[in-house]
Amino acid sequence: MNLHGGHFSFIEKHYTDRSGWLRAAVLGANDGILSTTSLVIGVAAASSSRTAIVLSALSGLVAGALSMAAGEYVSVSSQSDIEQSDLKRERRELEETPEEELEELTQIYAQRGLTQDLAKQVAIQMTEHNALEAHARDELGINDITQAKPMQAALASLASFVAGGILPFLVSIFAPIRYMVPSQYVFAIIFLVSLGIVAAKTGGSNVWKSVVRICFWGTAAMGITAFIGYLFGTSFGLS
Repeated sequence: MNLHGGHFSFIEKHYTDRSGWLRAAVLGANDGILSTTSLVIGVAAASSSRTAIVLSALSGLVAGALSMAAGEYVSVSSQSDIEQSDLKRERRELEETPEEELEELTQIYAQRGLTQDLAKQVAIQMTEHNALEAHARDELGINDITQAKPMQAALASLASFVAGGILPFLVSIFAPIRYMVPSQYVFAIIFLVSLGIVAAKTGGSNVWKSVVRICFWGTAAMGITAFIGYLFGTSFGLS
């Protein structure tokens, strides 16, 4: 709450303001930890060569980070293209059929609980202020918070994947070979729990729910990968 010129103003904290970059960052970090760790566990279960283990971690880190950034950019760009197409069509409709668009906006406000007269007044004022912005927000659901930002999402994914993947990479360098698999698992769980706590607190969600979910699926992924690596190493006699 701030006081400006004798007037009180309230500044509320909305977690949706963070939804765009938080989703990409959490997904990237989680994928960086989990995919890199799973890859190392699979290789370590099949081979006792540190060189192979470290190279697998490095390869997974680099390839995963670039793939994550590219995939996020393409995905969010597609969303952005759809939004721009909708805005272009809406702009054309406002120019060609302004009365119909005004009525459409009026009905939107009426459906949200305003009386018909008040809805019409609000629609007129919003149209006079910024017609396209009003229709984008209230008809299409597009605003500054939810609007797709491809480059922001791509960079967040790249940086967060590297931040997550560098951890199992360091473990692959320093952990004893004979304890590589359990070391990777233990440290991965620690990293995932930390990530779950940070993500939950940043997003305002339940901490325990986030931690349990991330640990369960992380354990499942690493366990399956280790099993496959063990079978591969046994079948081909790798060491």
